[in-house]
Amino acid sequence: MRFGIGLVGLLVALALVAVLAKQQLRATRVQVPTAAPSGAPAPVGASTVREQSRQVQEQVRQQVETLMQQARPMPEDEQ
Repeated sequence: MRFGIGLVGLLVALALVAVLAKQQLRATRVQVPTAAPSGAPAPVGASTVREQSRQVQEQVRQQVETLMQQARPMPEDEQ
């Protein structure tokens, strides 16, 4: 009898985890736009994922360089 109740509890817990995992996976899906035919030009102002990635990398690089160039105040030695 205990074994049966334990097994039912385990199955209920497993079903709950499966439902929650399915909801999480559904929430993380991203709609991927359909690719334009190879002969068609891209619309003006639209950029590819690769171009966007390069822009973000460049922005991060510039921010890091700016932060590294800023002078940090040196603590005074107290002796």
